Amino acid sequence: MSIEQLADIARAMVAPGKGIIAIDESNATIAKRFESVGIPNSEENRRAYREMLLTTPNLGEHISGAILFDETIRQSTKDGVPFTKVMMDNGIIPGIKVDKGTHALAGCPGEVVTEGLDGLRDRLKEYAQLGARFAKWRAVINIGEDIPSGTCIEANAHALARYAALCQECGIVPMVEPEVIMDGDHDIETCYEVTEVTLRSLFDALYQHNVMLEGTILKASMVVSGKDCAEQASVDEVAESTVMCLKSAVPAILPGIVFLSGGQSDEAATAHLDAMNKLGPHPWPLSFSYGRAMQSAALKIWSQDLVGNVAKAQETVFARARDNGLAALGKWSS
Repeated sequence: MSIEQLADIARAMVAPGKGIIAIDESNATIAKRFESVGIPNSEENRRAYREMLLTTPNLGEHISGAILFDETIRQSTKDGVPFTKVMMDNGIIPGIKVDKGTHALAGCPGEVVTEGLDGLRDRLKEYAQLGARFAKWRAVINIGEDIPSGTCIEANAHALARYAALCQECGIVPMVEPEVIMDGDHDIETCYEVTEVTLRSLFDALYQHNVMLEGTILKASMVVSGKDCAEQASVDEVAESTVMCLKSAVPAILPGIVFLSGGQSDEAATAHLDAMNKLGPHPWPLSFSYGRAMQSAALKIWSQDLVGNVAKAQETVFARARDNGLAALGKWSS
Protein backbone atom coordinates (compact mmCIF):
# COMPACT_ATOMS: atom_id res chain seq x y z
CA MET A 1 0.00 0.00 0.00
CA SER A 2 1.36 3.43 -0.94
CA ILE A 3 1.88 6.29 1.47
CA GLU A 4 -0.96 8.08 -0.31
CA GLN A 5 -3.33 5.23 0.54
CA LEU A 6 -2.12 5.15 4.14
CA ALA A 7 -2.59 8.91 4.35
CA ASP A 8 -6.13 8.58 2.97
CA ILE A 9 -7.01 6.04 5.69
CA ALA A 10 -5.42 8.19 8.40
CA ARG A 11 -7.39 11.25 7.28
CA ALA A 12 -10.61 9.21 7.20
CA MET A 13 -9.98 8.17 10.82
CA VAL A 14 -10.16 11.81 11.89
CA ALA A 15 -12.89 12.99 9.50
CA PRO A 16 -14.74 16.07 10.82
CA GLY A 17 -17.08 15.18 13.68
CA LYS A 18 -15.95 11.55 13.85
CA GLY A 19 -13.73 9.54 16.20
CA ILE A 20 -12.69 6.05 17.20
CA ILE A 21 -14.41 3.64 19.58
CA ALA A 22 -11.94 1.42 21.45
CA ILE A 23 -13.31 -2.07 22.10
CA ASP A 24 -9.92 -3.74 22.33
CA GLU A 25 -9.97 -4.81 25.98
CA SER A 26 -8.08 -8.02 26.66
CA ASN A 27 -10.07 -10.94 28.04
CA ALA A 28 -8.66 -10.19 31.50
CA THR A 29 -9.72 -6.54 31.33
CA ILE A 30 -13.21 -7.21 30.02
CA ALA A 31 -13.59 -9.84 32.75
CA LYS A 32 -13.24 -7.05 35.31
CA ARG A 33 -15.78 -4.89 33.46
CA PHE A 34 -18.24 -7.80 33.26
CA GLU A 35 -17.68 -8.72 36.91
CA SER A 36 -18.56 -5.16 37.96
CA VAL A 37 -22.03 -5.60 36.44
CA GLY A 38 -22.50 -9.31 37.20
CA ILE A 39 -21.98 -10.81 33.73
CA PRO A 40 -20.11 -14.15 33.29
CA ASN A 41 -16.97 -13.68 31.19
CA SER A 42 -17.75 -16.24 28.49
CA GLU A 43 -16.66 -16.01 24.86
CA GLU A 44 -20.30 -15.82 23.77
CA ASN A 45 -21.02 -12.94 26.15
CA ARG A 46 -17.96 -11.08 24.88
CA ARG A 47 -19.09 -11.69 21.30
CA ALA A 48 -22.66 -10.59 22.01
CA TYR A 49 -21.48 -7.47 23.82
CA ARG A 50 -19.27 -6.40 20.96
CA GLU A 51 -22.01 -7.18 18.46
CA MET A 52 -24.29 -4.85 20.42
CA LEU A 53 -21.69 -2.09 20.15
CA LEU A 54 -20.76 -2.57 16.49
CA THR A 55 -24.33 -2.93 15.20
CA THR A 56 -25.56 0.28 16.85
CA PRO A 57 -27.82 1.92 14.24
CA ASN A 58 -26.21 4.91 12.48
CA LEU A 59 -23.00 4.54 14.48
CA GLY A 60 -20.99 5.48 11.38
CA GLU A 61 -22.39 9.01 11.53
CA HIS A 62 -20.00 9.80 14.39
CA ILE A 63 -17.58 6.85 14.52
CA SER A 64 -14.91 6.51 11.83
CA GLY A 65 -13.20 3.39 13.17
CA ALA A 66 -13.09 0.80 15.94
CA ILE A 67 -10.09 -0.81 17.61
CA LEU A 68 -10.67 -4.55 18.04
CA PHE A 69 -9.00 -7.28 20.10
CA ASP A 70 -7.53 -10.40 18.47
CA GLU A 71 -10.58 -12.45 19.46
CA THR A 72 -13.02 -9.83 18.18
CA ILE A 73 -11.58 -9.36 14.68
CA ARG A 74 -12.19 -13.09 14.10
CA GLN A 75 -15.80 -13.05 15.35
CA SER A 76 -19.13 -12.62 13.59
CA THR A 77 -22.67 -11.56 14.44
CA LYS A 78 -25.17 -14.17 15.60
CA ASP A 79 -26.28 -14.32 11.94
CA GLY A 80 -22.77 -15.20 10.80
CA VAL A 81 -21.66 -11.86 9.32
CA PRO A 82 -18.00 -11.07 10.16
CA PHE A 83 -17.67 -8.03 12.38
CA THR A 84 -15.22 -6.48 9.92
CA LYS A 85 -17.84 -6.68 7.14
CA VAL A 86 -20.49 -5.14 9.41
CA MET A 87 -18.09 -2.30 10.13
CA MET A 88 -17.04 -1.62 6.56
CA ASP A 89 -20.64 -1.78 5.33
CA ASN A 90 -21.37 1.02 7.79
CA GLY A 91 -18.35 3.15 6.95
CA ILE A 92 -16.38 2.16 10.06
CA ILE A 93 -12.69 1.31 9.55
CA PRO A 94 -11.50 -1.87 11.31
CA GLY A 95 -8.50 -1.51 13.59
CA ILE A 96 -6.61 -3.96 15.79
CA LYS A 97 -4.66 -3.82 19.04
CA VAL A 98 -1.34 -5.58 18.45
CA ASP A 99 0.77 -5.02 21.58
CA LYS A 100 1.12 -7.74 24.21
CA GLY A 101 0.74 -5.49 27.22
CA THR A 102 3.15 -3.94 29.68
CA HIS A 103 5.86 -5.71 31.65
CA ALA A 104 8.27 -4.51 34.32
CA LEU A 105 11.23 -2.64 32.82
CA ALA A 106 14.34 -4.33 34.19
CA GLY A 107 16.55 -1.97 36.16
CA CYS A 108 13.84 0.68 36.45
CA PRO A 109 11.63 0.08 39.53
CA GLY A 110 8.06 1.25 39.10
CA GLU A 111 8.32 1.50 35.33
CA VAL A 112 7.07 -0.67 32.49
CA VAL A 113 7.73 -1.31 28.83
CA THR A 114 5.28 -2.67 26.28
CA GLU A 115 6.15 -5.98 24.62
CA GLY A 116 4.92 -7.69 21.47
CA LEU A 117 7.45 -6.95 18.72
CA ASP A 118 8.49 -10.60 18.30
CA GLY A 119 6.51 -12.08 15.42
CA LEU A 120 4.67 -8.80 14.82
CA ARG A 121 5.39 -8.67 11.09
CA ASP A 122 3.58 -11.98 10.49
CA ARG A 123 0.70 -11.03 12.81
CA LEU A 124 0.22 -7.75 10.96
CA LYS A 125 0.06 -9.56 7.63
CA GLU A 126 -2.68 -11.82 9.00
CA TYR A 127 -4.60 -8.88 10.48
CA ALA A 128 -4.46 -7.08 7.12
CA GLN A 129 -5.97 -10.17 5.47
CA LEU A 130 -8.70 -10.20 8.16
CA GLY A 131 -9.59 -6.62 7.25
CA ALA A 132 -7.60 -4.41 9.63
CA ARG A 133 -6.66 -1.06 8.13
CA PHE A 134 -5.04 0.45 11.21
CA ALA A 135 -3.41 -0.86 14.39
CA LYS A 136 -2.73 0.37 17.91
CA TRP A 137 0.19 0.00 20.30
CA ARG A 138 -0.01 1.47 23.82
CA ALA A 139 2.97 2.52 25.89
CA VAL A 140 2.56 3.42 29.58
CA ILE A 141 4.47 6.21 31.30
CA ASN A 142 4.01 6.44 35.07
CA ILE A 143 4.67 9.58 37.10
CA GLY A 144 6.07 9.19 40.60
CA GLU A 145 9.12 9.80 42.74
CA ASP A 146 12.10 10.05 40.37
CA ILE A 147 10.07 8.60 37.49
CA PRO A 148 9.67 8.50 34.58
CA SER A 149 13.31 7.91 33.78
CA GLY A 150 14.83 8.75 30.43
CA THR A 151 15.48 5.05 29.97
CA CYS A 152 11.77 4.22 30.27
CA ILE A 153 10.69 6.97 27.88
CA GLU A 154 13.31 6.02 25.30
CA ALA A 155 12.58 2.28 25.54
CA ASN A 156 8.87 2.82 24.93
CA ALA A 157 9.45 5.36 22.14
CA HIS A 158 11.80 2.90 20.43
CA ALA A 159 9.20 0.10 20.63
CA LEU A 160 6.45 2.40 19.29
CA ALA A 161 8.65 3.41 16.37
CA ARG A 162 9.58 -0.19 15.47
CA TYR A 163 5.90 -1.16 15.63
CA ALA A 164 4.89 1.81 13.46
CA ALA A 165 7.47 1.01 10.80
CA LEU A 166 6.29 -2.61 10.65
CA CYS A 167 2.67 -1.45 10.31
CA GLN A 168 3.43 0.76 7.33
CA GLU A 169 5.47 -2.00 5.71
CA CYS A 170 2.31 -4.16 5.86
CA GLY A 171 -0.01 -1.42 4.57
CA ILE A 172 -1.55 -0.65 7.96
CA VAL A 173 -1.83 2.81 9.54
CA PRO A 174 -0.09 2.83 12.94
CA MET A 175 -1.81 4.52 15.87
CA VAL A 176 0.90 5.34 18.40
CA GLU A 177 -0.30 5.70 22.00
CA PRO A 178 2.16 6.98 24.62
CA GLU A 179 -0.16 7.22 27.65
CA VAL A 180 0.98 9.34 30.56
CA ILE A 181 -0.95 7.81 33.45
CA MET A 182 -3.24 9.96 35.63
CA ASP A 183 -2.53 7.99 38.82
CA GLY A 184 -0.63 9.97 41.43
CA ASP A 185 -0.68 13.28 43.27
CA HIS A 186 1.33 15.25 40.69
CA ASP A 187 0.07 18.62 39.48
CA ILE A 188 -0.80 19.59 35.92
CA GLU A 189 2.58 21.27 35.41
CA THR A 190 4.36 17.98 36.08
CA CYS A 191 2.04 16.17 33.67
CA TYR A 192 2.81 18.81 31.03
CA GLU A 193 6.58 18.35 31.42
CA VAL A 194 6.40 14.56 31.25
CA THR A 195 4.00 14.58 28.30
CA GLU A 196 6.16 17.00 26.32
CA VAL A 197 9.35 14.99 26.90
CA THR A 198 7.53 11.78 26.00
CA LEU A 199 6.12 13.19 22.75
CA ARG A 200 9.46 14.67 21.69
CA SER A 201 11.17 11.32 22.28
CA LEU A 202 8.42 9.52 20.34
CA PHE A 203 8.61 11.70 17.25
CA ASP A 204 12.41 11.58 17.27
CA ALA A 205 12.21 7.77 17.30
CA LEU A 206 9.60 7.75 14.51
CA TYR A 207 11.92 9.91 12.41
CA GLN A 208 14.90 7.64 13.12
CA HIS A 209 12.87 4.61 11.97
CA ASN A 210 11.71 6.30 8.74
CA VAL A 211 8.05 6.23 9.74
CA MET A 212 5.97 8.37 7.39
CA LEU A 213 4.02 10.73 9.62
CA GLU A 214 1.46 11.40 6.86
CA GLY A 215 0.22 7.85 7.43
CA THR A 216 0.34 7.84 11.24
CA ILE A 217 -2.17 8.78 13.96
CA LEU A 218 -1.26 9.87 17.49
CA LYS A 219 -3.42 8.65 20.37
CA ALA A 220 -2.56 11.05 23.15
CA SER A 221 -3.34 11.46 26.82
CA MET A 222 -4.54 14.86 27.97
CA VAL A 223 -2.47 17.10 30.21
CA VAL A 224 -4.35 16.79 33.50
CA SER A 225 -3.76 16.88 37.25
CA GLY A 226 -2.98 13.56 38.91
CA LYS A 227 -6.06 11.82 40.33
CA ASP A 228 -4.86 12.42 43.90
CA CYS A 229 -3.65 15.98 43.40
CA ALA A 230 -5.23 18.35 45.93
CA GLU A 231 -5.75 20.99 43.25
CA GLN A 232 -7.58 19.71 40.18
CA ALA A 233 -7.15 21.74 37.00
CA SER A 234 -10.28 23.21 35.43
CA VAL A 235 -11.64 22.18 32.03
CA ASP A 236 -10.15 25.31 30.44
CA GLU A 237 -6.75 24.73 32.08
CA VAL A 238 -6.66 21.17 30.78
CA ALA A 239 -7.63 22.31 27.29
CA GLU A 240 -5.08 25.12 27.15
CA SER A 241 -2.23 23.04 28.61
CA THR A 242 -2.91 20.07 26.34
CA VAL A 243 -3.07 22.15 23.16
CA MET A 244 0.10 24.08 24.08
CA CYS A 245 1.95 20.83 24.83
CA LEU A 246 0.89 19.27 21.54
CA LYS A 247 1.88 22.34 19.55
CA SER A 248 5.33 22.26 21.15
CA ALA A 249 6.03 18.62 20.34
CA VAL A 250 3.84 17.24 17.52
CA PRO A 251 4.70 17.95 13.86
CA ALA A 252 1.98 19.70 11.87
CA ILE A 253 2.22 17.13 9.06
CA LEU A 254 0.51 14.50 11.25
CA PRO A 255 -3.02 13.82 9.88
CA GLY A 256 -4.68 13.93 13.29
CA ILE A 257 -4.66 13.35 17.03
CA VAL A 258 -7.20 11.31 18.96
CA PHE A 259 -7.40 11.34 22.75
CA LEU A 260 -7.81 8.50 25.18
CA SER A 261 -10.15 9.07 28.10
CA GLY A 262 -7.62 7.63 30.56
CA GLY A 263 -9.96 7.07 33.49
CA GLN A 264 -11.81 10.38 33.18
CA SER A 265 -15.56 10.41 33.64
CA ASP A 266 -17.67 10.26 30.48
CA GLU A 267 -18.64 13.90 30.70
CA ALA A 268 -15.15 15.16 31.60
CA ALA A 269 -13.62 13.44 28.57
CA THR A 270 -16.21 15.07 26.31
CA ALA A 271 -15.92 18.49 27.97
CA HIS A 272 -12.13 18.55 27.67
CA LEU A 273 -12.23 17.60 23.98
CA ASP A 274 -14.88 20.22 23.28
CA ALA A 275 -12.90 22.94 25.08
CA MET A 276 -9.76 22.11 23.10
CA ASN A 277 -11.58 22.39 19.80
CA LYS A 278 -13.15 25.67 20.84
CA LEU A 279 -9.56 27.00 21.03
CA GLY A 280 -8.96 26.10 17.37
CA PRO A 281 -8.19 26.00 14.58
CA HIS A 282 -5.23 23.71 15.24
CA PRO A 283 -2.55 22.24 12.96
CA TRP A 284 -4.34 18.85 13.10
CA PRO A 285 -7.87 17.60 13.82
CA LEU A 286 -8.37 16.79 17.52
CA SER A 287 -10.79 13.91 18.03
CA PHE A 288 -11.38 10.95 20.34
CA SER A 289 -10.54 7.28 20.75
CA TYR A 290 -12.53 6.44 23.86
CA GLY A 291 -13.17 3.06 25.45
CA ARG A 292 -14.80 3.28 28.85
CA ALA A 293 -16.06 6.81 28.16
CA MET A 294 -18.00 5.39 25.20
CA GLN A 295 -19.15 2.10 26.73
CA SER A 296 -19.65 2.27 30.49
CA ALA A 297 -23.25 3.53 30.51
CA ALA A 298 -24.27 1.09 27.77
CA LEU A 299 -22.65 -1.85 29.58
CA LYS A 300 -24.71 -1.19 32.71
CA ILE A 301 -27.94 -1.08 30.69
CA TRP A 302 -27.09 -4.17 28.60
CA SER A 303 -26.10 -6.19 31.68
CA GLN A 304 -29.63 -6.00 33.07
CA ASP A 305 -31.02 -7.98 30.12
CA LEU A 306 -28.51 -9.23 27.54
CA VAL A 307 -31.18 -9.68 24.87
CA GLY A 308 -34.02 -7.38 25.80
CA ASN A 309 -31.89 -4.31 26.47
CA VAL A 310 -29.83 -4.31 23.27
CA ALA A 311 -31.74 -1.46 21.63
CA LYS A 312 -31.74 0.64 24.79
CA ALA A 313 -27.99 0.11 25.28
CA GLN A 314 -27.36 1.01 21.64
CA GLU A 315 -29.24 4.27 22.10
CA THR A 316 -26.72 5.16 24.81
CA VAL A 317 -23.77 4.18 22.60
CA PHE A 318 -25.09 6.40 19.82
CA ALA A 319 -25.69 9.29 22.23
CA ARG A 320 -22.08 9.08 23.49
CA ALA A 321 -20.79 8.92 19.91
CA ARG A 322 -22.91 11.94 18.94
CA ASP A 323 -21.77 13.99 21.94
CA ASN A 324 -18.11 13.23 21.32
CA GLY A 325 -18.54 13.88 17.60
CA LEU A 326 -19.89 17.32 18.46
CA ALA A 327 -16.99 17.85 20.88
CA ALA A 328 -14.57 17.02 18.05
CA LEU A 329 -16.07 20.01 16.25
CA GLY A 330 -16.13 22.23 19.36
CA LYS A 331 -19.93 22.27 19.21
CA TRP A 332 -20.88 20.27 22.30
CA SER A 333 -22.69 21.80 25.24
CA SER A 334 -23.40 19.98 28.51
